[in-house]
Amino acid sequence: MIYICNETVSVNDLADLRESVSWSKVDKEDYLLAMERSPIKDIEIKHILKNALTDNIHSREVYMKGIDHSYYYEGYTTFKTEEL
Repeated sequence: MIYICNETVSVNDLADLRESVSWSKVDKEDYLLAMERSPIKDIEIKHILKNALTDNIHSREVYMKGIDHSYYYEGYTTFKTEEL
């Protein structure tokens, strides 16, 4: 099982995956503020993520930028995946 956006998804369901989040379209401050409020009201985080969806699920660039952005959100900016 994999945990995705407050939902548990079986590995078999991933074969039906049509969209993923393009994290380069998600503003860090908006995301972090929405995450703080999401236990009380999750509509804001859903809106932010829905607006960042892409159907480009097989793109290495989208995947690698997602890794870069996850580190950026945590305050790590020393390396980028394209430089490794």
